Amino acid sequence: MLPLTITDVRSNPGDSAFLIDDGTTAILYDTGFGYTGYAIADNVQKVLGDRPLDYILLTHSHYDHALGSVYLRKRYPDVKVVAGTYAQTIFQKPTARAIMRDLDRKAAAAKGITEYEDFIDDLQADICVSDGDLIQCGKMQFTAVELPGHTKCSVGYYLAENKLLLSSETLGVYLGKGLFLPSFLVGYQMTLDSIKKARDLDVCQLLLPHYGIVSGDEAQCFLSDAEVIARQSSNMILELLQQGKTNEEVLAQMTEVLYT
Repeated sequence: MLPLTITDVRSNPGDSAFLIDDGTTAILYDTGFGYTGYAIADNVQKVLGDRPLDYILLTHSHYDHALGSVYLRKRYPDVKVVAGTYAQTIFQKPTARAIMRDLDRKAAAAKGITEYEDFIDDLQADICVSDGDLIQCGKMQFTAVELPGHTKCSVGYYLAENKLLLSSETLGVYLGKGLFLPSFLVGYQMTLDSIKKARDLDVCQLLLPHYGIVSGDEAQCFLSDAEVIARQSSNMILELLQQGKTNEEVLAQMTEVLYT
């Protein structure tokens, strides 16, 4: 097993950014918002000092996970950004970047930030991966695991030597203490298939977006409960629709049950 240090380098709770370091190679797992990108770069630098950031592993194309990579690259120009092949396709679409820009600005405004540098048009991946591809990061060799359901481009990264899965939101967003939200946006069956794929791996540790590391029994409970929560949520939606509820009424009910 490789000795790894995993550090939370988020700037605010809405970010998703965790630094994985074996003492030689440093990897950032997701990069947060665009408007917090420099703050996350500052947090990374506090940990690494004069050492470089070598790789960024992106789980999907959503702005709160991917946009910070553009700002990290300004601080670490030699960093290699890894993302799914489909995510790279999205990054190249002007319409997708426009949506990301708008959402990032709204998120910044909610925090009272109205002015910050905009490098969003520079968003890109250097290394594109598909299911089963190997990514060699120094001594760490990850296998790309496509996990669609939250988005079509969602991907995890499995480090077999440490039985560590860098997860994706398709499996759910963890709130701690056994609580988490289902997060399937583009495909319910996709999500069930992705959960099964994750459960079939030999996993002892999970690095979860927006949360951090869980291990041992907690990791196994997360993987087993992910399917239960997804199915319960789906059944609730179907039952409400069968009762004749409108989409707005279904949303209000789901919010009451799930929102914290």
